[in-house]
Amino acid sequence: MESLASLHPQVVHFAIALLFLGVPLRLIALTGSIRGKVPFAKHAATLLLLLGTAAAAVSVKSGVDAHGPVERIPGARAAVMEHEEHGIEARNLFLGVAALELLALGLAAGGSTVRFAKAAYIASAAVGLAGMGALYEAGEHGGELVYSYAGGPGIRSGDTTDVKRLLLAGLYAQAQADRKAGRPADAARLTQEMAARFPEDTTIKFLVVESLQKDVQDLPGALATVRSIAVDTASARWVTRQASVTADLLLAMGHADSARLVLAPMVEKYPENTRLKAKLDSIR
Repeated sequence: MESLASLHPQVVHFAIALLFLGVPLRLIALTGSIRGKVPFAKHAATLLLLLGTAAAAVSVKSGVDAHGPVERIPGARAAVMEHEEHGIEARNLFLGVAALELLALGLAAGGSTVRFAKAAYIASAAVGLAGMGALYEAGEHGGELVYSYAGGPGIRSGDTTDVKRLLLAGLYAQAQADRKAGRPADAARLTQEMAARFPEDTTIKFLVVESLQKDVQDLPGALATVRSIAVDTASARWVTRQASVTADLLLAMGHADSARLVLAPMVEKYPENTRLKAKLDSIR
């Protein structure tokens, strides 16, 4: 059978949505039938539970197909196995729910007494509640894989760009953590690594300026660097940011007059930028 690994992120959300709607609707149908209300709920619950069970089966197949590369990430194997175990448990429980729903339909169509069909629906609701618990655990562990272990970039599409984004996110987050923890040399080193790997990224160029100022304490170097950044002159975002950072560095070096000269034309050109205007007014 063809691998379904690339479908896992999409289909798993269908399973969660359908089943987390189907089980409560089955409970509503059971309580509503006592009072003669919500007549549509009985068959709507069956439809949602059958569709959700099918999605759960595909989710498990696609997840098993995808788990190999994720499992090889150092430290991720235990989390992968827990996610897989809960997913399989949820699928099996909902296969039981689907069987009970079909049994109830068959009993009703075969002319059996109402109490037999209702007993099947009650059993379906009970097993469904257990299934929701297992499904919740599977979802929680799946989220842990994505957010705590980065178990996904480059796997779903095979595009190495995803891996580069993962590397960049890791370098950035660790640099920020190192700076906060009082390790400026490590923060500076990681920022330079970002700049070396992504030399055309304007955001990273400004991160280098920030690192020179905060980590290396090299204000002249930071000023020379920010002035060297070739920003798109048609982009108000980058033009004003360059002016703002330049002014901040000039102020830190004690050159208030030069900072005003940098900001004044920007405020005139972009009068809607209240932050720049406030900065200029504070210097005055």
